[in-house]
Amino acid sequence: MKLKLAFLCVLAACPLIGSAETAYVTDILRLGIHHAEDTSDRPFDNLVSGTELEILDRIPNFAHVRTKGGDEGWVKSAYLVTEKPAQLRVAEVEAELAHLKERLEAAKSAQAAAEQSAEQAGRQLASSTSSTDAIQDTLARLKQENDGYAAQLELYRGALPLPWVAAALVVALVAGFVAGLWWLDATIRRRHGGFRVY
Repeated sequence: MKLKLAFLCVLAACPLIGSAETAYVTDILRLGIHHAEDTSDRPFDNLVSGTELEILDRIPNFAHVRTKGGDEGWVKSAYLVTEKPAQLRVAEVEAELAHLKERLEAAKSAQAAAEQSAEQAGRQLASSTSSTDAIQDTLARLKQENDGYAAQLELYRGALPLPWVAAALVVALVAGFVAGLWWLDATIRRRHGGFRVY
C-alpha cells in the first residue's frame, strides 16, 4: 500500500517536473544613494548597475561617493566593484562588434570595387594586348615590304631605267645635231669670208 502511494505521488509530480520554467537572476541592480552615512534615510536617487562613481571616503559597510553629475551621497560598499560589470562589458563588446561589422561591410564594398577595377583593367589589358599584336603584325609586314624594296633597289643600283636612257639619247642626238649645224655654219663662214654659201 505504501509502495502504491509513493508510485502515485511520483506519477503526480511528473507533469510538474516536465513543465518547470527556467529563469535567471537579473544583473540590473538599482542601488539607492542616501544623505545619511548608514543609509537609514530614503534614497534621493537610484543608481543603475554600471554607474561610474568616485569614492570620496569609506567606513565599514558604507562608502561616500560622487556621481559624474556631481551628486554626493552614501551607498552600501558591498555593491561596489573595481571591475566594470558584465552588462557594461557586453555593451562595449557589442558596440565594438557593430563597429567591426561596419568596417567589414566597408572592406567588402572596397574589395568589390577593387575586383571590378581589376576586371576592367584586365579587359583594357587584353584589348591593348590585341591592339599591340595588330601593331606588331603591321610592323612585321611593313618591314618585310621594306626589305623587298631594298632588295629591288640593290638589284637596279647599277642599271638606269630605260625611259631615262631613251630620253637622254634623244636629248644627246638633238644637241649633237644642233651643235653640228652650228659648227658647220661657222666653218663655212670662216672659209668664205663671213658669208654663208649654201
